[in-house]
Amino acid sequence: MSSSAIPVFDKTAQTTHLWLNEISEEIGLDDQQSWRVTAAVLRAIRDRLPVELAAHLGSQLPLLVRGAYYDQFRPSAMPSRVRSLEEFLQLIAEELKFGRPVDTEDAARAVFNVLSRHLTAGQIDKVREALPEEVRAIWSMEPGTTDERGMSH
Repeated sequence: MSSSAIPVFDKTAQTTHLWLNEISEEIGLDDQQSWRVTAAVLRAIRDRLPVELAAHLGSQLPLLVRGAYYDQFRPSAMPSRVRSLEEFLQLIAEELKFGRPVDTEDAARAVFNVLSRHLTAGQIDKVREALPEEVRAIWSMEPGTTDERGMSH
């Protein structure tokens, strides 16, 4: 039985829970912490991308995740001048400073892994290429990924 009369709400809730569960399993967080990590990492990615690429990535995300992704979106300030892994991780740490301590590099890797599993390899390649080399280095593509994977919305 669906929890709402609007199927898209059920689908996005289900997909979002799947993503959060994957992050939880990878780095040992509860759903609330995984949600905060997901939002913080996605916004750090978003703010480093050219606006058009950021918008295209946003369109590929599940509806609930997309809302967190676009929270505090300021296209006129993009892309940010973050050039190192340390600066990138500091963006994430700043958003997570009031919660339970989380290793920001582990958090970034966990979200990168979820994106790599659920978005097309072509989309991931474009996003990775727009990030600083040090950030790309911790975002390894999983073996066996192809453009034929189903996208999750």
